[in-house]
Amino acid sequence: MKKSDSASLSECGHGALASAFQRLIPAFLAVLLLSSAATSVAGDDGRGEARKRVEPDGFLYGIGMAVDGEIYRDYDQRVTFIPVIGYRGDRLTVFGPFVRYALSRSGAFEISILAEPRFDGFDESDSDVFEGMDDRELSMDLGVGLEYAKDNWKFELAGLRDILGRSDGSELRFGLSRVFRNGPLFIEPGIEVSYLDRRHVDYYFGVGADEVTAFRPRYDGDDAVNTSLGVSFATPALFDGMTRFGFEYSRFDRNIADSPLTAQDTSLGFFLAYSRFF
Repeated sequence: MKKSDSASLSECGHGALASAFQRLIPAFLAVLLLSSAATSVAGDDGRGEARKRVEPDGFLYGIGMAVDGEIYRDYDQRVTFIPVIGYRGDRLTVFGPFVRYALSRSGAFEISILAEPRFDGFDESDSDVFEGMDDRELSMDLGVGLEYAKDNWKFELAGLRDILGRSDGSELRFGLSRVFRNGPLFIEPGIEVSYLDRRHVDYYFGVGADEVTAFRPRYDGDDAVNTSLGVSFATPALFDGMTRFGFEYSRFDRNIADSPLTAQDTSLGFFLAYSRFF
């Protein structure tokens, strides 16, 4: 199986972030309004009744699968299976390889340490376009997150850095989402904007001087701003557990799309997960 890589945003530099919001916020608001019209949620003074139901406390186990349409040339999709062994408590949250620990909490605000795997990268055998190139390996990011969760809304800001020395790159990420409830079905549309620094882009999408061929020119990656729009669904109505599935559409910066390794600037991903409590 081959895969294609992540996509790119049409503008870069200082105007890229504004352009990203202009492109995706109208679509996001449409999803939000349609969900709101079809659902009914009883609010409270905390995270919200619906969010508490989809983010319950306790130990859980299960399995997840993600299918990401990528934009590397002749590399159609990436399929990742993740065993889900998790725990959500007052401070510590573990969901598979994703870890969050709350350092400080004040009302609806929380400051946390984050550890997240990064499944980007490729092997030389994944596509003909990578022939003669060094492998780009998956890594682990560590950073700090600021979260505001109130009345089923969640705002997240995170700063992460590669701690395994693969790319030595950094990411700054902002996300906004809200959970709605319609009977046993929970719907969560969301939008995310992420900034990737030059080292990250150059590692995963650049072509070094010793990797140049007649069909693969040298390419030095630069900073990129990527945007994603997604919707997820969750229900406790199946098999005495929580079933989750969702879609995410991503549009990537031109500093990624212009790489000779990539073939497009958008991707569509899908995930499915099932978990239950011990």
